[in-house]
Amino acid sequence: MSTPALKIYNTLTRTKELFRPIDAANVRMYVCGPTVYDFAHIGNARPLIVFDVLYRLLRHLAKQGVWDGGRGETKVTYVRNITDVDDKINARAAERGITIRELTEETNRVFQEDVRALGCLEPDVQPRATEHIAQMIAIIERLIASRHAYAADGHVLFDVPSMEAYGRLSRRSLDEMLAGARVDVAPYKRGDMDFVLWKPSKESEPGWESPWGRGRPGWHIECSAMSWAHLGETFDIHGGGIDLVFPHHENEIAQSCCAFGRDVMANYWMHNGFLQVEGEKMSKSLGNFVTIHELLHTDKFGGRKWPGEVLRLAMLRTHYRQPIDWTVKALEEAESSLRRWAEFVQKGETTGNSGNFSHEFAAALADDLNTPLAVSLLHEVLDPMQLDEALKLLGVDVRNYASWIENEKRHAVDARAIESLISARLAARAAKNWAESDRIRDELAAMGVALKDNKDGTTTWEVKR
Repeated sequence: MSTPALKIYNTLTRTKELFRPIDAANVRMYVCGPTVYDFAHIGNARPLIVFDVLYRLLRHLAKQGVWDGGRGETKVTYVRNITDVDDKINARAAERGITIRELTEETNRVFQEDVRALGCLEPDVQPRATEHIAQMIAIIERLIASRHAYAADGHVLFDVPSMEAYGRLSRRSLDEMLAGARVDVAPYKRGDMDFVLWKPSKESEPGWESPWGRGRPGWHIECSAMSWAHLGETFDIHGGGIDLVFPHHENEIAQSCCAFGRDVMANYWMHNGFLQVEGEKMSKSLGNFVTIHELLHTDKFGGRKWPGEVLRLAMLRTHYRQPIDWTVKALEEAESSLRRWAEFVQKGETTGNSGNFSHEFAAALADDLNTPLAVSLLHEVLDPMQLDEALKLLGVDVRNYASWIENEKRHAVDARAIESLISARLAARAAKNWAESDRIRDELAAMGVALKDNKDGTTTWEVKR
């Protein structure tokens, strides 16, 4: 593929800009990752997929020598954090009666499985907040020394009025910022907008020793510390959902810029738009809250499981900065396209001249990740190798999708055999032929089938893959 210049929309300037890395030998990107207290929902999947495409594009452009400037091959460093200390984590662990470590390990394991199923590459670094407490304390000490933060009643708070440029990213009025920050009224705060950098911990809560007593970090300081540790005081791209612009990203900028005496934390800020489900805001009260794990493994949405490639393609059919309506119809349309492409790639027969496809496809992605245009071009390509290469740049593996379809077909056939065996087992139990009942259960277990006998005499089952 050809190598067009990359342009990205910068939330900081509200304009589309030509991307120029700080260091031509190392393009650096940080994206806010999960708080591992619960399974990630489909809205969380959007930044995972969007910035994975950007990561793939940056690596593609780097290999083409776009930024090497004669210094050799450019590398790309992608950091996506894991927040494993947070009040939501504490509350959920207490609710379930398990340790915080057990909760975060289990949730992170499922998260990693989910993002792999979505076709996302593993970031170069996935730092954990709990492994960067020393860096957080170091930044807080710098902020206190420069009079941008103060200690009060066991807390340390950032003094918002001390930073003249505060609010530059979100461009909100004071009233809007006060509302958006969900201001905590506390007697130890000097100003309403001041936010917590460090807070005391109870005996039952996780805590670390610090100059201000045993405590734990505020949410915002975690990302400042982890990005600093792995990307430096300033870096190229910071990404996340539009909901993070304020207060999270605004506060990150305040902490990092004031701690290191910089004008910027990252040169380019990128944010993906909101997601709603079937025309409504996703919420548990409406019953339309759906996790990535549920989409992949249950029939909760649309009465069936969906392969990761379909979820990914459906997400990319809308431009990342636009709102997206997550619907069954959109998934069905994405799957229809995938079926055609998989058949075309597997046949391997060129059906005509694809003309300027490679250049146009790369140019679409380089124009602020215009994935809708890139996907539309896929319907016109006439060479299976070019189609396969383009899909891989989007992170869509049609061969893996074809294998998923075949597995589902085999499973559908097996279902009849499983139901037959379950009926035979129920008959054996009714006849009190326990040996035969146990033999059939063992046979089903060997097939990966787990049975659950209900009080009403029926049996349900699921395949443990």
